[in-house]
Amino acid sequence: MDVFACAGCGTELTAPMSRVALPVHTHHGGWEELHPPLMEPATYAVEPRPIGPPWRLWEDVGAEAAARQGVYAPVYSVSFGARNQIVIAPGDSRSMTLILEKCEGYCRGVDGRDGPNLACTGCGRAVATRIDDCGSWQAVWLEPDAVVRRPSGLPAQPPPGWADLERAEHRVPPVEPDGSWSRRWEAAVGVALAHLVVATGNRPVTLPAGPVADLLGHAVARYLPPGPDTRSVGLAGPGLPEPRPRPDVLLVPRHPGTGEPWQPSDGGATVVPLDSGVWAYLAGPGETSPMPATGVLPPGVLRDDYPLPPHPWYPLPAHHRAFLDTLVRLPAIRSPRLRRFHDACR
Repeated sequence: MDVFACAGCGTELTAPMSRVALPVHTHHGGWEELHPPLMEPATYAVEPRPIGPPWRLWEDVGAEAAARQGVYAPVYSVSFGARNQIVIAPGDSRSMTLILEKCEGYCRGVDGRDGPNLACTGCGRAVATRIDDCGSWQAVWLEPDAVVRRPSGLPAQPPPGWADLERAEHRVPPVEPDGSWSRRWEAAVGVALAHLVVATGNRPVTLPAGPVADLLGHAVARYLPPGPDTRSVGLAGPGLPEPRPRPDVLLVPRHPGTGEPWQPSDGGATVVPLDSGVWAYLAGPGETSPMPATGVLPPGVLRDDYPLPPHPWYPLPAHHRAFLDTLVRLPAIRSPRLRRFHDACR
């Protein structure tokens, strides 16, 4: 396990933590809603792309400079912030204090618009940014040049792997306890759809019957055209039998430790990566009844002596900003066909 310390004075700034994959919903939440922490306790992730201020308008930057920042289609503004920022749960931060003159936000908290707003209590150096405003997952972002990573001295935890997807607690249900769609699901669907548009060249698709079609069908129909010349889509990943014949595109999980998409043994498939928790639910939703049916009741039948679980009245939407934000960061968007699609979406 690792701890991060101030690069200036050596003060430890975090609890011991293990590295995991950056969540796909990191930058995409629900507007004017307060969100829980982005990271699980005792974990951290690294964002390789530049994020945060300073921002420069696309018209001032130009296509070539924007591409060097990882943006391949027009956006309002391009980030020239630091790369490789480290994100942790606020509860894992230590020995940091707010820089009050940099605590601007929208309406319910701070959003980091003025740059780092947390200082090391040992030397006063700006080392991190606390974000907890509405529409943002609560997080502390450590500045890569202001901190150093050190071994904590504690025994290393087993790194997360494909076997974690089989644990019931890894599955992320699509509906929140209050009956609304999960914001994590909405963002995950938006990100996956951007990859699906690129993988199919914005052509029609057919989804496999069951949870994939039931939950993703509405969003896919909104972004991909109907008609002939369809591409088949299937669900694949660790623990699942590979569909035969192989579909044109496979929905696969991201590795919970590295974020890399799962690949079949021959490595010759076109894959669309999904949030591992979302994929785990689609691959095995598990028991849906709080009182499992036994005896003579057939499989899948729910008992009628308890209220039905809450369910939204509208189909699961894709997070539009997550969709566009992912799309402009895929180099294939520069092809004429996909660029026309992107411009129409904007």
